[in-house]
Amino acid sequence: MSLLSVRSLCVQYQSARGTVRAVDDVSFDLDAGETVGLVGESGCGKSTLGKAIMRLVPSSDGFVVLDGENLTEMHPRALKAARRKIQMIFQDPYSSLNPRHDIGTIVGQPLSVAGWSRRDTRDRVAELMGQVGLPAEAVWRYPHEFSGGQRQRIGIARALALSPKVIICDEPVSALDVSVRAQVINLLKDLQQKTGVAYLFISHDLSVVEHISDRLMVMYLGRIVESGRGEDVWQQPVHPYTRALLAAAPVADPRLARSRTKDVLQGELPSPLDPPPGCSFNTRCPMAQDRCRQERPILRSVAGGRMVACHYDLLEQHAASLPAVCVAS
Repeated sequence: MSLLSVRSLCVQYQSARGTVRAVDDVSFDLDAGETVGLVGESGCGKSTLGKAIMRLVPSSDGFVVLDGENLTEMHPRALKAARRKIQMIFQDPYSSLNPRHDIGTIVGQPLSVAGWSRRDTRDRVAELMGQVGLPAEAVWRYPHEFSGGQRQRIGIARALALSPKVIICDEPVSALDVSVRAQVINLLKDLQQKTGVAYLFISHDLSVVEHISDRLMVMYLGRIVESGRGEDVWQQPVHPYTRALLAAAPVADPRLARSRTKDVLQGELPSPLDPPPGCSFNTRCPMAQDRCRQERPILRSVAGGRMVACHYDLLEQHAASLPAVCVAS
C-alpha cells in the first residue's frame, strides 16, 4: 500500500462570476522515500492541490489517505495528530516565519504543540539546526537576521521537527538565487536519504524538478495531463502540453535550444472560470481535432507505464519525431 494515496480530489471555489475548479479529479500515489514532482504553469492549481492534501483548503470531492488513515473525513482533533506525519515547506521562507519569534521558538513550535517537554524540545531543535547546516547559536536569532537560503533551511527544520513521513514542498526554491537553489535541493536530497521522508515537490521550474524527482506529474487547468517516471517524461514527453513546457525550458546547448523551438504555441491560458469544452488544452494544441473540442480525454495508461490524458496514442506514434513546440513568451 502506498504511503499517500490521493483519489479523485477536487477543489472548487465559488465567485461572483461562477465556479472555479482549481483542482479537477486528481489521483496519484506517493511511496515512502519517493519524490514526485508536480509541474505546470502558474495558476494551474499546483499549490491548491498541496494545500488540499494538507486540508488547509477544503476539498469538494475525493479523498486523501495517509498511512492508512483517511484525512478527508477526520475530525479536527484526529487531524491534528495525523498532521505529525505530513508537513509543508512554503514558497516564501520569510512570510512563513513569525518575525516576532526567535528561531528556537519557531522550529520548536510543532514539538510544543505535540506536548514535548522543554528539555526535549531544546535538544531536538539543536539536532535540527545541525541537520540543516545552521550554527547552534542560530536559535537565539530572528528571521530578519538570515539570508533567504538560511530562512528556507529554517523552514525545512521546522517541517522535519516531528519526523514526518511526507513533506509537501510548495515551490521551496523559487524565491532563491540559482546558487542557493542548488544548495537547498542537495540538502533536501540528503535529508531524504537519511530519514526516508517522501516529497511531493511542486515547482514551475522543470530543471529543478528533473534533478530531484523519481516520478513527474504535469498539471494543466487543475488536471493531470501526463505522469510517469521522471527520466521517461523528460526524455520523451508525450502530451503536447508536456512537450511545450520542455521546449520552453532553458537549455545549456544553443543548438538543442534551436531544435526544440521550431514551432511556437500560440494563445493564452484559458480562464478556469470558463474552461474550453472537451480537452482543456485544445485551444493551444497544434494537434487539436474536432474530437478534442468535444470530448474530454481521460488519464489512461500507455506503453511504458506512462499515464496521458490525450485522445491520441502519441507514444506509439513515435512522439520523439513530432515537431517540438514551446509556450509563447
